[in-house]
Amino acid sequence: MNYPSAIPQSAIQNPQPVHRSLGEGGSSDPQGLLYLADRYLEHLRVHNYSPRTLEAHGKAIKYFRAFCQEFGITQARQVTRAVILRYQSYLFHYHKTKGGSLAITTQQHMLGHVIRFFSWLTRESLVLYNPASDLELPRKEFRLPRIIFSAAEAEAVMNVPDVSTPMGVRDRAILEALYSTGIRRMELVNLNREHVDFHRQLLRIEQGKGKKDRYAPIGERALRWVEKYMVEVRPRLCASLNEPALWLSHEGQRLNFNQIGKLVHNLIAAADLGKNGGCHVFRHTFATVLLEAGCNIRLIQEMLGHANLESTQIYTHVSVKALQEAHRKYHPATVPAGGTTAGRPARMPSVAASAAVASEA
Repeated sequence: MNYPSAIPQSAIQNPQPVHRSLGEGGSSDPQGLLYLADRYLEHLRVHNYSPRTLEAHGKAIKYFRAFCQEFGITQARQVTRAVILRYQSYLFHYHKTKGGSLAITTQQHMLGHVIRFFSWLTRESLVLYNPASDLELPRKEFRLPRIIFSAAEAEAVMNVPDVSTPMGVRDRAILEALYSTGIRRMELVNLNREHVDFHRQLLRIEQGKGKKDRYAPIGERALRWVEKYMVEVRPRLCASLNEPALWLSHEGQRLNFNQIGKLVHNLIAAADLGKNGGCHVFRHTFATVLLEAGCNIRLIQEMLGHANLESTQIYTHVSVKALQEAHRKYHPATVPAGGTTAGRPARMPSVAASAAVASEA
C-alpha cells in the first residue's frame, strides 16, 4: 500500500505553515487553523491546564495542520470527516525515521487532541458541525512494563555512582529517591528544598500529574542520602542562596527533565545488567516490589499518584511470584526438590547442552 507517500515526512517532523500572517488560513484569518489553534490553547491556559498539557495539545494540532496543508486545507471549515479519517489512516501507516510505526497510544493521543480541538470549535460555534465526532479510535493495547529490576538489580544500580565525589553523592541521592518513592521524572525535577520533610519522612509533590498535590513516603536510607547531598554537596553547587531547586547541575541550575533522564539512563547502562531504561523503570520496580511484599494495591495507587485503580492494577500482572508458586505447587510436571521424576532430569539443562542438542537435530 503506497498511501500515505503523498505527504512528505519532513512536513510532519518540521511543519511550516503556508500562511503565517495575511490571507486565508493565516494567523489573522478568523477561520484559519493556525488562528483557531492559538485561541484553543489560550482557552486551555485560562482554564488552568498544565504547561506540559498545553505543549502536547499544541504539538498534536501542529502535526494535524501540517497534514492538512499538504492538501491545501488551511481553514477549519474545510476539514471534513473524510480528512479526519485520512489523517487517522496516515498515522497508522506512518513510519518513523529510525524505523517502526507509531505506537497505538501515540496514535490515540494525537487523534484525541484533534477530537477535543474540534469539539471546542463546535461548542464555540466556530464550525457548523464536528467532523471528528464519534471517531472510532484504535483499540487500546494491554502492554506490561518491559523492564523491571529485581531488588538485587536495583541495588546494583544504586552502587554505580562514585560517592567519594560530590556528583556521585548527588547521583546516588537521586537514584535512592526514585527507588524509594516511585515518583515520576517530572515530579523529581520539580522538587524544591522545602518539599523534603525529614521529620515525617515524606516528599511533598506539588502539582504533579493532573495538577494534584500529594505526599510520597520516602525510606530512611534514601532520606539519609538526600540529607548528605543537601548538607555536603548542594551548598557547593548553589549559585544563589535563593535557589529553591533541590537537584542542581554542576552549573548551579535546576536539573531539567532531559538532564535527569539522561543521567539515570547512563547510570543504569553503567550497571551492566543487560537492561536499558530510565526513571520510569524505578517507578515500575517500586510498585512491583511493594505488591510482591503484600502491600495493599490501593495504598500503592495513592503512593504512585494514580487517578484510577486501573492504572495500578497492571502491576498485579507484572508481579508473578504468586503465579510461580502456584505453578510449582500444582503442576504435575514439577520436579520435587532434590529428586527426579520418571523420565525427567533433576535440574534444568544448561544453555550449552541445549545448543548441542539443537545442533545435532
